[in-house]
Amino acid sequence: MFHVKPIDPRLLRYARATRHFLIAVVLLGLVGAALVVAQAMLIAEVVVGAFQQGLSTSGLGTPLALLAAVAVGRAVVSWLTELAAHRASAAVKSELRGRLLERAAVLGPGWLSGQRTGSLVALATRGVDALDDYFSRYLPQLGLAVVVPVAVLARIVTEDWVSAAVIVVTLPLIPLFMVLIGWATQARMDRQWRLLSRLSGHFLDVVAGLPTLKVFGRAKAQAESIRSITSEYRKATVRTLRIAFLSSFALELLSTLSVALVAVGIGMRLVHGDLDLYTGLVILILAPEAYLPIRQVGAQYHAAAEGLSAAEEIFQVLETEPRVGGGSEVPGPLLLELDGVTVRHAGRSEASLEAASLVVEPGETVALVGPSGVGKSTLLDVLLGFVEPAEGRVRVGGTDLATLDLDRWRERIAWVPQRPYLFEGTIAENVRLARPDADDEAVREALRDAGACDFVAGLPQGVDTPLGEDGAGLSAGQRQRLALARAFLADRPLLLLDEPTAALDGETEAGIVDAVRRLAAGRTVLLVVHRPALLAVADRVVRLEPAAASVGGALVGTGAGAAARGGPLPAPSRNRGPAPDPGPQTP
Repeated sequence: MFHVKPIDPRLLRYARATRHFLIAVVLLGLVGAALVVAQAMLIAEVVVGAFQQGLSTSGLGTPLALLAAVAVGRAVVSWLTELAAHRASAAVKSELRGRLLERAAVLGPGWLSGQRTGSLVALATRGVDALDDYFSRYLPQLGLAVVVPVAVLARIVTEDWVSAAVIVVTLPLIPLFMVLIGWATQARMDRQWRLLSRLSGHFLDVVAGLPTLKVFGRAKAQAESIRSITSEYRKATVRTLRIAFLSSFALELLSTLSVALVAVGIGMRLVHGDLDLYTGLVILILAPEAYLPIRQVGAQYHAAAEGLSAAEEIFQVLETEPRVGGGSEVPGPLLLELDGVTVRHAGRSEASLEAASLVVEPGETVALVGPSGVGKSTLLDVLLGFVEPAEGRVRVGGTDLATLDLDRWRERIAWVPQRPYLFEGTIAENVRLARPDADDEAVREALRDAGACDFVAGLPQGVDTPLGEDGAGLSAGQRQRLALARAFLADRPLLLLDEPTAALDGETEAGIVDAVRRLAAGRTVLLVVHRPALLAVADRVVRLEPAAASVGGALVGTGAGAAARGGPLPAPSRNRGPAPDPGPQTP
């Protein structure tokens, strides 16, 4: 069941500009209603004076001048309403976009990984822009629909209570039909917005992965998929427009018949002499004005429906509660303990990580190995606080991670993901993300430690060389070195590395391994490894094995420590020699 809300109260809560705009609309509506009544009275006075009393143009000079002033006043009110609508729309869109991006950042990678990138982009751009019609057309008409009929009825009832009674009886029929039509329209508009979101998301994802699709010969198949979704969207749009046209016809017909009832009653009483011409004219001019604002609300609702559907999704994101830790301080010794940790993601029947137990001593470097999809990256997400375990506990220095202040906890972590993201800006700005207050010398030292000085020095502007979005213009190895430079600059006691040598050639990989070895010195390190070169850096290698009937994995240690499913690993030896061979690695 779809419920038609004239104003979504969440807009008032999440966009403060909406409140000021509604107040302005009501005030301008009051002025507009007064001008409508004044215009009807002046027109009636001019007609009666000219045709019944035989007055000349000079005799009607005052009412004609006042009528012109009222017309100008109505134009000014309309202009002010449009101006307020566009300014409020811009302010609300800016505020909603800011809140949407802020909440997405607070929800973190754990939430974002379950969303379609293209759909989120469509929501933050086209979806928010669809609110323009809501503010520029729908809400102003809604304000007029509240104020003008009341003012018109108040004036009519003082002249002729019979006509006022007819209007009172017929007027509610229009909102009733609007609600009935609105239910069907809202259902179709929600479906249309979902199709647009799906089309936008799919198209953006296809464009992003086009090189890979071309390599594997799947580009034409995806083009056919986009063509199919586009056809569905076109058909949904035509069906929605059909309902919009039919509903507008129904509302127009209903209001026309209602005005006709009033006009017939006035005509009959004028013929029988029960009503004077001036009163009859005032009522005839005002009667359509009572129905017009409400009829326009129904017509403009269709223009605003797409924005309302998009706003519903925006509010769903804004009302998604982020994971909030406790207020406990992070303990000094970074002893990490995972005890039977199981992670399940929505929409998946299998656990992403199952009954994993692990102990990492302070200052120890542990390498996690195992087949793809067994839960290695998920384990790092758990330690980062981005994913909450369904079962089991994570302790830091004997304190449950769930009770720690997560922001303070993340300040102790340097994280290098498998594919680090570089933002549009200079190399120095991208490295400073780890520590915004770092000076130029600290940035250069971090680049030297990461082995990035040579290629940075070869760039035209050195550390001030601008980069494109996602590091456009740099190779995978260069992006990885800049990510390691961030970690060096951060200088934090816990280091999490997720396959830092993935998709690199042998020479580049050797350089990254040397940088990781320098970075790991004196820190607690958890390292996800698919290629054997990085194993020489580790004190201990722990293998994640798939559970018997699940994609999730249990930790099984090799070398210095071992663990069965559900049990903690024994304390490792403190030698820093090469780790034992963990067995065959999955490339």
